[in-house]
Amino acid sequence: MRILLLLCLIAAAPAAGADELAGLFYLRDYTAMRASSYDRTGANDDGNWANQIQSGETRTIAELEGPGIIKHIWFTIATPEKYHLKKIVLRMYWDGRALPAVEAPIGDFFGLGLGEYFLWESAPLSVGSQKALNCFFPMPFRKSARITITNEGSQPIRAFYYNIDWEKHRSLPDDIAYFHAEYRQAVPNKGWTDDWKRNGEPKVNQRRNPDGKDNYVFFEAEGRGHFVGVVHSVLQNQGDWWGEGDEMIFIDDRAKPKINGTGSEDYYLGAWCYGNCGLNPFGTSRPTFSYQRYGNPRNGGDHRGAAWMVYRFHLESPIPFTRYFKMTIEHGHANHRSDNFYTVAYWYQTGEHRLRKPLPPVAERIPRGVNTGGPTMGKP
Repeated sequence: MRILLLLCLIAAAPAAGADELAGLFYLRDYTAMRASSYDRTGANDDGNWANQIQSGETRTIAELEGPGIIKHIWFTIATPEKYHLKKIVLRMYWDGRALPAVEAPIGDFFGLGLGEYFLWESAPLSVGSQKALNCFFPMPFRKSARITITNEGSQPIRAFYYNIDWEKHRSLPDDIAYFHAEYRQAVPNKGWTDDWKRNGEPKVNQRRNPDGKDNYVFFEAEGRGHFVGVVHSVLQNQGDWWGEGDEMIFIDDRAKPKINGTGSEDYYLGAWCYGNCGLNPFGTSRPTFSYQRYGNPRNGGDHRGAAWMVYRFHLESPIPFTRYFKMTIEHGHANHRSDNFYTVAYWYQTGEHRLRKPLPPVAERIPRGVNTGGPTMGKP
């Protein structure tokens, strides 16, 4: 009975609020634990209890002894450093492995992929007022968990506040998978042409891409696991609607996608370019929204320099794989556009993540427009 209840707790997603309420009266068989930045002296210097995090320093903020499940992470950061959300790196290690299962700029991990704060909410991730970074992905570990913060900025982090809430268990089931998250970017994606005026031109629409060649890749993995979602930030280098690309998901087959989509906003569960495709260059009338499984909380318009964020979480039905997985999306139809993409993908898997990509150098992560040609749609 205890293991059955544990399995239910691991499987439960924060999106299912009604299910969470329905199960609140069941007794729990774990010990509630927390790793925190509280002031060990008993004073009120909570976020800075162990001095500032200096430029170039890596600080271990949690070393946990398993078996356990991290259930919630809260961060907030005090620093004057511009783009600190891109310069501070979050890493997580499970069961003593040398390579991190989670590696991302801290802002990107929480959906702030262009280095600026804004408020949004989903089931597993949210940013609350003011500058409160929250994660509810469950993260099991058998022996140990280690979480580090690396300051790749030029100034010290004055204070780094955190609460990491976790459950200490007697044992975990045999069939658990480990949480992973990987950051990737394209600055820019390389479109196959810069000689176009509108997305709907015949030479663009008639281009064929049946096998996903030159698609943007969110992540690639070997082994067994399941994909649970992605956050996706866009900085447009060209005008018109950025999202003409289709998702193509490769499952246990490296040659041909198993799942094909119909447009970027369709994958992110919106529609019609979130309003007036290519006809709203300054984004003055499009609403933003953030729901539990999908959203568009930052909506910049259709001009060069427009900034966007979209996300999708497959909480209702994670996408499983047994040998191989690659999550991709076109950048424009058949990859004709050359915008900047910044993404973090989230998944669970067993074994080592052998196909991970190294984190780009900090200078390359800072958002910047690139002169790629193509239309501007009202801005130079």
